[in-house]
Amino acid sequence: MSDFLKEIRFDERGLVPAIAFDVVSGQVVMMAYMNAESIQKTLETGYCTYFSRSRQKLWQKGETSGHLQKLKAMKLDCDGDTILLEIEQTGMACHTGNFSCFFRQLKDETWLKAEADCSIGRGMALEYGIVKERAENPVEGSYTNYLLREGVDKICKKVGEESTECVIAAKNRSPEELTYEAADLIYHLTVLLYEQGLNWDDIGKAMLSRHKKTE
Repeated sequence: MSDFLKEIRFDERGLVPAIAFDVVSGQVVMMAYMNAESIQKTLETGYCTYFSRSRQKLWQKGETSGHLQKLKAMKLDCDGDTILLEIEQTGMACHTGNFSCFFRQLKDETWLKAEADCSIGRGMALEYGIVKERAENPVEGSYTNYLLREGVDKICKKVGEESTECVIAAKNRSPEELTYEAADLIYHLTVLLYEQGLNWDDIGKAMLSRHKKTE
């Protein structure tokens, strides 16, 4: 057994609970179990593989649904008995069709379905995914494909136009208009980032770097 595995406190069945945290949406999306073999498989492939207690076998998350979990980091808690998987979730994590398995929230002693995830991170990730998909698999009549064909000058022109629209909406004191125009601006920025070989993670790293410098 590899030395790093010896630091994990597996239970009597050779299992350890693993919590999957989507770094894009900032949500815990599921909890499952891993054994030494599934951990090694996850590290080898870069995609999360778990151990099914009911089937007594390894299973890669999304192997049939396509809802894969790309591993970004694997962390071990202070007691060594729980693993945190920082992942990028493709599609839905839950077999019920919900993004997260933790979709029920306790309100007035009743488990109710939580409000849909409206985080800006999730929205940006979905937008980038759509732009990437259009670029790799063009669709006739697609506005995204039109922008990518026209190139950086056209995309930059649209970014400038949408920025101006945001300013006008703000000057008009119109929250609804500003929300709409800001969403348009983010879309066009997403296309620009893709065209330049960047993504929103790159922007996030730059922002975090700035915060660290001011701490």
